[in-house]
Amino acid sequence: MATTTKPSKTFWVIGTLAILWNLMGVFAYLGQAFMTDEIKAAIPQDQLAIIENAPSWAVAAFAVAVWFGLLSSLLLVFKKKIAKTGFTISFIGIIVQLIYNFFIANAYEVYGNTGLITPILTVLIGLFLIGHSSRCIKEGILK
Repeated sequence: MATTTKPSKTFWVIGTLAILWNLMGVFAYLGQAFMTDEIKAAIPQDQLAIIENAPSWAVAAFAVAVWFGLLSSLLLVFKKKIAKTGFTISFIGIIVQLIYNFFIANAYEVYGNTGLITPILTVLIGLFLIGHSSRCIKEGILK
């Protein structure tokens, strides 16, 4: 019979924060996918053009990033080691979306330096969650 390591309080805090972070991503995705005309009117034209002209593969990458991130966060708190695979898939979605935003759509020109904060944070959190889930697998927390 395999022994299971009891998760620390930090594990639960990280899991809860991961769920909240990825829920914000899901809400951002849904807000963009179901944007009303009133909301579109409030967005500067250059920013709206990036959103509306995004190719389907970039939109799909956004969806993969946020939905796999949320699913993986839930799997993490349920102590399932497949969470690491999900976080990795989510991270690939993040990178693909950023390739579109910064190398094809030139979002940096539109958003400037302040537009780098969320993408950098997203990459760092994505990498952290992959590393965290790897550590939890090695420690026997995730089965």
